[in-house]
Amino acid sequence: MPGSDDEPLGRPGTGAADTSGAPASGTQDDLDTALLGGPRTLTARDVAARHGVEVDRVLLYWRTLGLPAVDPDVRNFTEADAHAFARSVDLSREHGLDLGTVVSLTRALGHTSDRLALWQVEALVEDMAVRYELDDTTARLLVLDRLEELAPVLEAQLVHSWRRQLASIAARYGAEFGDVRGTATDPARLPLARAVGFADMVSFTRRTAGLGSTDLSDFVQRFEAAARDVVAGLGGRVVKTIGDAVLFIADDAATGALIAVGLADAFGGSIDLEAESAPGGLVEGARGVTPVRVGLVWGRVLSRFGDVFGPSVNVAARLTDTAEPSSVLTDPATAQVLAHDPRFTLTAQGERDLAGVGRLEPYRLERAPGVPHELEGLTWSLRPPLAGGR
Repeated sequence: MPGSDDEPLGRPGTGAADTSGAPASGTQDDLDTALLGGPRTLTARDVAARHGVEVDRVLLYWRTLGLPAVDPDVRNFTEADAHAFARSVDLSREHGLDLGTVVSLTRALGHTSDRLALWQVEALVEDMAVRYELDDTTARLLVLDRLEELAPVLEAQLVHSWRRQLASIAARYGAEFGDVRGTATDPARLPLARAVGFADMVSFTRRTAGLGSTDLSDFVQRFEAAARDVVAGLGGRVVKTIGDAVLFIADDAATGALIAVGLADAFGGSIDLEAESAPGGLVEGARGVTPVRVGLVWGRVLSRFGDVFGPSVNVAARLTDTAEPSSVLTDPATAQVLAHDPRFTLTAQGERDLAGVGRLEPYRLERAPGVPHELEGLTWSLRPPLAGGR
């Protein structure tokens, strides 16, 4: 990044524009043109007429991208916008997809890219603020100055990552369903057999009360990065983060169990929680270990909208609510599936009522004595950051 070994671009003394005030006149227009591939010369009606569709189709596309509503007679569209809309129309005309499917695909793009862009920009702001000791406003203006040069790199990484993820899904589907091509299935049955688990931070509100923006950012980022490292490193996938919890899935029960006990162990399972909960211990403070409760269930799910649904998801969530810190609970059916796997031990916990589920006897899932630790060699975000801070 230009200027990264020196003072940042735009800081007084570098000869660049002063970032302590508003961007120079024209900066926003220039950036807008650079990011959008050209000026906004077309209205929604122009785009609709060009591609032979009703203007409402253009406005629907725009809305499902998650962008602000526009007047159909205001020049808000670029040539790149028109080409992107044309590709959306081609999904129906050339590939036969119905409009509802096209809307769903477009909504997925809008939802994901909105969160991705915000995540990346905020990460850049934090980097600039910390690296150059800038206040938040100046850091944001500096990011604005550098966005044009960074955008092509981020775009290339996005396309590469998307292709790798698509190839990974194709490989999993090929392995899972390749041998049953043409076989009739029960249309009422949920289609995917998956291990579903939740890992929920213990006492998140108490642990984050009073934290400033930097410490809170560190706390949340460390938790999410470490959780993703455990899940991905052991062969699963993070579906989403939900505030202070992570929802993950795996393609088989044993992999799900390894992830579940891995999460419990990574977030404090191998330390004396009672001793370390004292003032000054590892469990306290913005940079301490963050114990989690974990629930795991093997069952069938529906995968839609980048999320998973089904009874097993609900049971896993309720088991998480009732688990002890740094422990894993599973249901009787999953316990039966794992019963003969020598890597695990399962202990019945006695029947209890689970909200929205009813009476159920959870089983505590643990790594069997002598089984090697699965987490050694995973990335930096596990340890020492969890125990030692920045």
